[in-house]
Amino acid sequence: MTWDGEAVKRRYDTTRRREAAGRTRRAVIDAATELFLEQGYAVTTMAAIARRAGVNTDTVYASVGAKPALFRLLVETALSGRDHAVPAEERDYVRAMRAEPDPAGKLAIYAGAMTRIHARLAPLFAVLQTAAPSAPELGDLWREIAERRAANMRLLAADLSATGRLRVDVDEAADVIWATNSPEFYLLLVRDRGWAPERYERWLAGSWTRLLLHAEP
Repeated sequence: MTWDGEAVKRRYDTTRRREAAGRTRRAVIDAATELFLEQGYAVTTMAAIARRAGVNTDTVYASVGAKPALFRLLVETALSGRDHAVPAEERDYVRAMRAEPDPAGKLAIYAGAMTRIHARLAPLFAVLQTAAPSAPELGDLWREIAERRAANMRLLAADLSATGRLRVDVDEAADVIWATNSPEFYLLLVRDRGWAPERYERWLAGSWTRLLLHAEP
């Protein structure tokens, strides 16, 4: 026989453990991001990440896996804005774009989302670019992400086409958006040329609208 008090205590203990595990995972993610950006991928060790996070090394491996898995997690969380991967179709901005009837409005929503994402993702991409020649698993990761983006851009282009205002074919529209929403492009304009993120967002939305859409009737 189980007393109600015992059941409540077990639930409370389970909740506390889950919350503690979540805090540890967040601390590891934050520490890893800081160190990868400060030192690069090759130099950063799991032991250093553990020290920065205030946990032991075994805890880092238990919570996020080995270093390649950890870097993958950082990329996925940068994309999702959460502490775990979120499929594209479940992200708030994707739902907003699908609900928006105006194609220019869809592109404006997406430009804003990509500006926020690249503030998190693009610095990691710079780390990845440097590390990929000596860490093939990172090259594989980026190719996977790039192909996933390309597939998602084709879905977006098809959605734009369905409005009747797309002025190029679906494949061309998908490729143009894929190229110009890349972290490389963001780094060139925001980091290297000193554009404010707000300017990048306005330029992206305006350029997509001019390049891809017929003017409103």
